[in-house]
Amino acid sequence: MSRSQLTRTGILRMALGGGGAADPLLPAEGGEGRRAPFLLRALRIAVVVCLYWFTSIAMVFLNKYLLDSPSLRLDAPIFVTFFQCALTAALCLGLSLGAACGPPCPGLPALRLDPKVSRSVLPLSAVFIGMVTSNNLCLKYVGVAFYNVGRSLTTVFNVLLSYLLLKQTTSLYALLACGVIIGGFWLGVDQEGAEGTLSWTGIFFGILASLCVSLNAIYTKKVLPVVDGSIWRLTFYNNINACVLFFPLMMLLGEFRTLYHFEKLGNPSFWGMMTLGGVFGFAIGYVTGLQIKFTSPLTHNVSGTAKACAQTVLAVIYFEETKSFLWWTSNLMVLGGSFAYTWVKGLEMRKVQEDPNVKSSERNETGV
Repeated sequence: MSRSQLTRTGILRMALGGGGAADPLLPAEGGEGRRAPFLLRALRIAVVVCLYWFTSIAMVFLNKYLLDSPSLRLDAPIFVTFFQCALTAALCLGLSLGAACGPPCPGLPALRLDPKVSRSVLPLSAVFIGMVTSNNLCLKYVGVAFYNVGRSLTTVFNVLLSYLLLKQTTSLYALLACGVIIGGFWLGVDQEGAEGTLSWTGIFFGILASLCVSLNAIYTKKVLPVVDGSIWRLTFYNNINACVLFFPLMMLLGEFRTLYHFEKLGNPSFWGMMTLGGVFGFAIGYVTGLQIKFTSPLTHNVSGTAKACAQTVLAVIYFEETKSFLWWTSNLMVLGGSFAYTWVKGLEMRKVQEDPNVKSSERNETGV
């Protein structure tokens, strides 16, 4: 899931379904929604899915422009990520202050910086920094068309880390789906090399991004109780910590010097694009939550897979690229493997829910 697509999917699934505070910006579940006519509900779902697709795809293309545009020529990916984190923290604080000045909203807590809580969230923030930075660096060095394949190993790392850290086993069918994803990934790398567009730096950051997304979900589950289960408070502390930690990183990489010599630093259109990128980065968490709320986590994953397919096709058309049959096959393998894994997990979850005799350990294996 780009900056958060990351990532935010795993956080929001736990926040929406894990007993935390309700999200005040999402529609409440209740009788009114159930009484709504079928056509109205279908239209509402279609609008939410389209909103998710538009926000997610637009964010990827916009970040690609900011990170690797020949016309912009800004070689400061950490600064771009830092600005987006700072804007996200500011938007969270703004929403909190707006709620405080308006009608009471128990799901949107008052935000204030507590050093003790900030230190408790710090391990997650370190993983979060790795996730958003490696996502953006992967996007900088690979094309948008290959971006989905380049960071497609998240599901594989989910299975691996679940076994190594949580001692949870995975079904044979789910492992076979992971095998298809790995095969598609390696075929895609091979075809990028054959076409002369392979960037091993981009591949490295894509693998690192996949690992960090998986670790982010695990650490988020551990840290949520520290912020009373509030996804808004966690997002605020995560991005505040990230902004502080990004400063020495930017100094170490010489990005302040790069910004000093950047010819468009005073250009309003540049800051407009930077702000728009930050707003999209913040909005993806909200629209992801909307899609999960109006459909289900399973449907959200299927929608994300279809969105990735549409994003790849749009990128090939927009950048006027010509891809081989095997290159398209690698994408289909990754998308097909991801869909198959989602489908298998969905069936396992349904089986667990229908069988009251299933042990709690088995429930954890299926993600319930």
